[in-house]
Amino acid sequence: MQDRSLVLLYVSQEDCTVCHAILPKLKTLLTDYPHIQLVQVDAQQVPEVAGQFLIFSVPTLIMFYDQKELFREGRFVQFESLEKRIDQIYNAIEL
Repeated sequence: MQDRSLVLLYVSQEDCTVCHAILPKLKTLLTDYPHIQLVQVDAQQVPEVAGQFLIFSVPTLIMFYDQKELFREGRFVQFESLEKRIDQIYNAIEL
């Protein structure tokens, strides 16, 4: 996550049906924001990520700017409010 300023960390698990439903919508949303790097991590394959970022449920989305957490969304993602938050951040930051 160190080579890009804006990073959206997406933590999921293989057996999570909600995770599989959200991912395509998230990828579609991010096509409007080319400077956001999406990083996908499976919490079961890389458990250190869940521990490091205090993730207790999946899916979890965490937005970082220069490695600092800006916000997080967990389990039930409301895409309308997520898009508004991303848009505000994206337009406020000089890329």
